Amino acid sequence: MAFQHVAFAAKDLAATHAFYSEVMGFRLVKVVVGPTEGGGWAKHAFYDTGGEGMIAFWELHDDSIAEGWTTELSTGLGLPLWVNHLAFTSASLEDLARRRRHWQEHGITVVEIDHGFCTSIYATDPNGVMVEFCCQTRPFTDQERAEAERLLRDPAPTLEAAPAVTIHRRVQPAAATT
Repeated sequence: MAFQHVAFAAKDLAATHAFYSEVMGFRLVKVVVGPTEGGGWAKHAFYDTGGEGMIAFWELHDDSIAEGWTTELSTGLGLPLWVNHLAFTSASLEDLARRRRHWQEHGITVVEIDHGFCTSIYATDPNGVMVEFCCQTRPFTDQERAEAERLLRDPAPTLEAAPAVTIHRRVQPAAATT
């Protein structure tokens, strides 16, 4: 079952909007503005991801919310950036390459990883959240599913080899001519 939407807080909704609409290619479809429990107000912005679910962001204006809150899903909790992240489906390796070039053209250095069963590209949004486009390159086998069950229960599993990682540098803007 697909999720309807997933929602996160945003410190800078304008930067978040620019990233998710221009860089990710998602479409803003709805903004709800309403009161908060603490006597303030909030905007809830919804984006169509092009799949079965949406992503939404909260812009909070409420003095009763403690100062110092962060939006970083992982580093805000003391975890490495890659732990908690958002992965979106890319339909093909060609689509993934197109998305990678688009990110680079927006000044993003892109990390690409071939996981063996899928290839993914990674970037970080304005809220410090890692985002991913992932293209599954082959179906899972019955053997892999059985191995997954075994590994889930293994208290000391054998480590796999590190996947192939490629760094795609951001595209430098062309110098202005006079």
